[in-house]
Amino acid sequence: MRPRHLLPGLLGALLAAGCGTPDTVIQPAAATTSTRSVQVSETFQEGAGPAVTYDQALVPAGARGAVQSRSGEGTTTVRLAVRGVERNRVYGAHVHMKPCGPEPDSAGPHFQYSVDPAQPSTDPTFANPQNEIWLDVTTDDTGAGSTESTVAWTFPPDRRPKSVVLHDHATSHEPGEAGEAGARVACINVDF
Repeated sequence: MRPRHLLPGLLGALLAAGCGTPDTVIQPAAATTSTRSVQVSETFQEGAGPAVTYDQALVPAGARGAVQSRSGEGTTTVRLAVRGVERNRVYGAHVHMKPCGPEPDSAGPHFQYSVDPAQPSTDPTFANPQNEIWLDVTTDDTGAGSTESTVAWTFPPDRRPKSVVLHDHATSHEPGEAGEAGARVACINVDF
């Protein structure tokens, strides 16, 4: 994962539109000429909807989240931007298999390109930023932040993930805890 601040124009456009790692078992996808682009921008709310908050102290109802994804030519890049969340903190964030729901566990496990046969996955061979999409984001003193991650594969057509989940703290790289980032505090539906 290479987190970085996005250009102010990209962050503004996303929100204004609606608002040393371990070795891995990944084999890069063959390059294709087709691309898939997805962009969503949602307001977090309690209960159910396209963007749900599970912890209003960390992600208040009315905060905004935006996700942009582009897959093709053997790579996938996902960008995440948030606004109106808690200031000056790190949130873990990952692409998850299922859509958001009323319960934090509704989104299921992290998407893994090479799936760990032992679930929940905490083995750094599988739970790492080259086999999953990790989007840890640090907010500024206004409660806004952005990040992006690029991986050397595209989503398999028969196994597309459905959401991005924000977690309570930064993602662990440690064996036995790899991929863990605390409680699920919010979720955004994304039809990757």
